[in-house]
Amino acid sequence: MAMTFHERDFMEGTLGTQAVDWEGRIDTQRLREERKQRALERLQETDLGAMLLLSDPNIRYVTGLAMTGGSGADHYTLLTEEGDVVHWDTADHTSNQRANCPWLQDIRYACPGLGNVPRASGSDSARRFLISTMVETVTTAMDEYGVADEKLGLDVGNSGLVSGFEGAGVEVDVSTCNAVMEDARKIKTEDEIECLRMVAAICEAGFQKITETAKPGMRENEVWGEAVGELWRHGAFVGGGYLTSGPNTWPKHQANTTDRMIRPGDLVYADMYNIGYLGYRSCYYRTFAMGEPTQAQQDAYETARDNLYDVLERIEPGATTDEIAQGFPDMDGEHADFYDADDHWQMTTNHWAHGLGLQLYEVPLIWRGLSPDHPIEIEEGMTMAVETQEPADRQGVRVEEMVVVRENGVEILSQWPVEEITTIDY
Repeated sequence: MAMTFHERDFMEGTLGTQAVDWEGRIDTQRLREERKQRALERLQETDLGAMLLLSDPNIRYVTGLAMTGGSGADHYTLLTEEGDVVHWDTADHTSNQRANCPWLQDIRYACPGLGNVPRASGSDSARRFLISTMVETVTTAMDEYGVADEKLGLDVGNSGLVSGFEGAGVEVDVSTCNAVMEDARKIKTEDEIECLRMVAAICEAGFQKITETAKPGMRENEVWGEAVGELWRHGAFVGGGYLTSGPNTWPKHQANTTDRMIRPGDLVYADMYNIGYLGYRSCYYRTFAMGEPTQAQQDAYETARDNLYDVLERIEPGATTDEIAQGFPDMDGEHADFYDADDHWQMTTNHWAHGLGLQLYEVPLIWRGLSPDHPIEIEEGMTMAVETQEPADRQGVRVEEMVVVRENGVEILSQWPVEEITTIDY
């Protein structure tokens, strides 16, 4: 493949995972400050006086807190047009955050008005109490910070919550809030990019563990378990991912990793998706052959790899997603006859590129199912994963790269060899 992509400078690349005083690494204070500033600047361009964030990635983007789920709306954050931040959380989390997060000055106890708590209550009156109390916690803070008479942005369109605020005399705007956060998050800062580079390196440690572990007679879940242990060892958050083999590789198995035994001649692929480092999520496929791959397997891999790199060559600032999507296979290349499919929108997850950040899917999305009729422009600093697949003798290969858009094209953050299928000798 004679292709030209962005090349890193001398000594530029993944550094160590520990904190040191002798080298500039990921600067977590700068990471927090720059993210909050991006959100604040975009908020100030609107007519909103404040935003209430309930989406975990949005909360983490503004606060730096490790949002890992919960019982539903038991944490939420207010960002005002003056840059003030109020965060509400569970009792234990609040106590911990007050002790360990000095960059946040106002942390309060949350009332879970949405999600599991009201659902489990079994009582309409309880649900009304929870919503009204949650609204009261926010409106009280809005009054204290001088934005009680301003329009409030919400990043979720829950009708009960919207009605609750409107009943309290607060004008609510969901679409503007979501547009603010989408615009802030789509271009990554230097430290965000380094987090994605780091998680790619951690995924490669997982791939290496697979090459050392997988052999005939091992079950898919045993091999994946070894890989997951390696990911955790490097400080990753493992929120997804899987490994499949043989006939489970094409079409993808509904249960992802199973207890199937790996056999000689099998293709094996691992999808390191939703592996997190400081919250930043991976999506990174590689394919392995148990023994020397057959010619059909090699041919399929070459097709999938070439399709992938055709798309990568098209990605640059100013390019539009409809143009780039033409690098992905047409309906024949999608093997639509096998799926009995008529339109690209029916081929979700087979061939596309999607943004990466604090969520697995962020802006942009490049896909023949949407991009031709709904294009957006690619911008420098966007980060994404690009993935392709191809069947091979009742099995299949998949390959994926993690990239960042640079001035002169993409920089490939993933570094596991891609020219050929990785062969596992046993």
